[in-house]
Amino acid sequence: MSIVSFFDSGQCYHIEQRAIQLLNEQPRFMSPQTIQSPRAVGDAVQAILSEHFLAIAEESIFEFEPAFARRSMADFAFTDEAGNRYIVDVKTHRLDTEFSMPNLTSVKRLTAFYESDQNFFCLLLAQYRVEADRLSFREVHFIPIEFLSWNCLTIGALGWGQIQIANANLIQIDRSISRKAMDVKSLRNDDDFLSSRSRQNSSTYELF
Repeated sequence: MSIVSFFDSGQCYHIEQRAIQLLNEQPRFMSPQTIQSPRAVGDAVQAILSEHFLAIAEESIFEFEPAFARRSMADFAFTDEAGNRYIVDVKTHRLDTEFSMPNLTSVKRLTAFYESDQNFFCLLLAQYRVEADRLSFREVHFIPIEFLSWNCLTIGALGWGQIQIANANLIQIDRSISRKAMDVKSLRNDDDFLSSRSRQNSSTYELF
């Protein structure tokens, strides 16, 4: 049976538009000291989007879970009326930084979570610039991880393998990529990853 997800309905575009409007309409929420800290901005944006996501998504959400532990895969989660479960990781990126390689999740966690076709690991990525003493949000992307092209991803040699954005300034989104396309073949074709991993961890690849 084909799974019809939140991203097939076009609701994700409405969330992106409402999220960027919400962030840009916020009263000044960073001090002159903290506005220069990407970590501080990330924590503040995460708090704002987590608090207001239910209102942003309007009638699209059936059940909402507003908070997770700091080291979990995501910052909040929701289910839709079809029973699909979406866990959402809020990410921020300052556009005038030269380089950033954010961690997304581990291969082990993602493969375990994606054993069900009704589970979606999603990114809510807010891109911004610092203008004087204010934040100016330029784009917000709300996508499942499989919409990120492997051309902009890498896998770090940590534990079971950590999926990372290779350079947050060069994100490639392809909304035509299917869940099936993000499989073991992608990992096996990543020569850098294979060369960095020892053979005793090769069982990682079979999790997909």
